[in-house]
Amino acid sequence: MTVERGQGAEKKKIIPERVPMSRRDPAERIRDFGEVAGGYTPDEAMAEASRCLGCKQPYCREGCPVGVDIPAFIGLIKEGLFEAAAAKVREENLLPAICGRVCPQENQCEQRCTLGQKYEPVAIGRLERFLGDYELARGKEVPETAPPSGRRVAVVGSGPGGLACAADLARLGHRVKLFESLHVPGGVLVYGIPEFRLPKRIVQAEIEALCRLGVEIECNVVVGRTVTIDELFAEGFDAVFVGTGAGSPRFPGIPGQNLPGVQSANGLLTRVNLMRAYRFPEYDTPVRIGRRVVVLGGGNVAMDAARTALRLGADEVRVVYRRSREELPARQEEVHHAEEEGVRFTFLAAPVRCLAGPDGRLGALECLRFELGAPDASGRRSPVPIPGSEFIMEVDNVIVAIGQGPNPLIQQTTPDLEVSPKGMIVADPETGATSKRGVFAGGDIVAGAATVIMAMGAGRKAARAIDAYLRGGVDPWNRR
Repeated sequence: MTVERGQGAEKKKIIPERVPMSRRDPAERIRDFGEVAGGYTPDEAMAEASRCLGCKQPYCREGCPVGVDIPAFIGLIKEGLFEAAAAKVREENLLPAICGRVCPQENQCEQRCTLGQKYEPVAIGRLERFLGDYELARGKEVPETAPPSGRRVAVVGSGPGGLACAADLARLGHRVKLFESLHVPGGVLVYGIPEFRLPKRIVQAEIEALCRLGVEIECNVVVGRTVTIDELFAEGFDAVFVGTGAGSPRFPGIPGQNLPGVQSANGLLTRVNLMRAYRFPEYDTPVRIGRRVVVLGGGNVAMDAARTALRLGADEVRVVYRRSREELPARQEEVHHAEEEGVRFTFLAAPVRCLAGPDGRLGALECLRFELGAPDASGRRSPVPIPGSEFIMEVDNVIVAIGQGPNPLIQQTTPDLEVSPKGMIVADPETGATSKRGVFAGGDIVAGAATVIMAMGAGRKAARAIDAYLRGGVDPWNRR
């Protein structure tokens, strides 16, 4: 269906519905970890781009955390100028193939799309993914770098914030060494997101491009234990960026949560990703799951864990969430995919204790029903327990996905680093400068768990501030 708007030469056909993106059949895809969505073809991308109204006031760009010139790259796609469109995106977003897959565009750029006020918004995320994939398939060119500055920067953490910061600093001419605590670089992009949502080959291609820029990567280094921040300075680094994320899982604090069979979603996803369980039976790993699984939580990590449990062989997977469906924080696309694949939901309920079975392992979960009261500080209606509404579910595994906090190692081993009551590093939101001279921080370790592109934005801001600091420009500490 099309709708015509305007008169004469200015008449434009409005296409209300998006160009659909292919995805695998649910019955087929739950048998493996292959990617669910197929992506746009060139013709489909051009057709979707033609839906853009070319607004004089591009509100979509205001909704992008890093300010990508969305109308410009969509206009280039419309003309079939894919390489130019990809270059336009990369002016602000270094990881389009990744962000196009995992960022919540529906709450950012697409939410501000003028077309979306009446019809379906332009599929900005899908178009961004198309460009990222198009560029990776043809081999990314290494951008030019500035002359060597003679300065060295340590980047701690190889997640999206660290990758973005390292890439910008390398292009600005600084020698960058990136430290990763695990044996594979990529941070949460590698260990925290399932293969069916973000294939490892995509992240690996971005890491390889970073290395071609001259960034050195050293894995198996736990900064705060293997080496401290002060020791990095002693080794000759002129500045340090901390982008270690928020990967420490939180538990509900209920009786029985330490029973065998209860685990964090972070732990499950990390084992599946880093032990290559997603490539079973090629890699036979000890990652096992029970027949009946309950996932606690309602965010994207909960959806990832539930869908992973299905692929590991669970017969029944149920998500238990203490609010209603309307308050689910997970992306609706991920909720829809989970339901397609057979994940069930129990809303307005929360666990009160885990019960052991005859073998001493987890055997059941006791829950309490809730109703919604007045909105809390988040704007969502608060769950209020209903006395006497307890019920029991027989389970083999409980996977906890109710939030994450910061790893405290760096904070504990850097005494002059200011930390918030929640354990986050305190840093200036515009520069990433911390209380310790020469140390900058950004992403989830500062702001709490957020999106990939917001972490990237923080990394890029810090890179600009670090460059100015190293070149004798703005000194954040002299302004205090």
